[in-house]
Amino acid sequence: MATDKELSDFLENVERRAFKQAVYAVRKDESALDIVQDAMIKLAEKYGDKPAAELPMLFQRILQNTIHDYFRREKVRNTWVSLFSSMGRNNANDEDYDVLETFESDEDSQATESSANKLEREQILNIIDEEVQKLPARQREAFLMRYWEDMDVAETAAAMGCSEGSVKTHCSRATHTLALSLKAKGISL
Repeated sequence: MATDKELSDFLENVERRAFKQAVYAVRKDESALDIVQDAMIKLAEKYGDKPAAELPMLFQRILQNTIHDYFRREKVRNTWVSLFSSMGRNNANDEDYDVLETFESDEDSQATESSANKLEREQILNIIDEEVQKLPARQREAFLMRYWEDMDVAETAAAMGCSEGSVKTHCSRATHTLALSLKAKGISL
């Protein structure tokens, strides 16, 4: 049985990686935070009494299920939004409405350049981030679990609900795709 301290330490250690994994999946920081928080709450409420060794596998499975639930909710929500938005197009005010005017520019997001190395590192990390996001969902999921979460093949297969061979295939394809796309951009790691 995991103690409260063990559970708390586990959640603290996994928080950043889980957030990054959720961001890669949903591509929205706010939604990713909600997903990670929901997964952590579910783990603590339903599986807090499990042994500490089982927590990583349980959390990964809960996180993946929470991400899938998010996409299901979004699909339903988008259906209703599109239905209601098509009904409101008859108003005369719609011609004056510009979607771009609703977005505020975030000028404070520009970080000051402290050194050439920092800038270069940030650019490379952004490129890698973009390339990971371009991977198909299952490849990205397997890649992140194996190489970001340091899970072995069996743990990843159990968390993804597929065979170990599928995990190996997804990881192989993901690494080859990433290597080729980064090489094409002149990045060698």
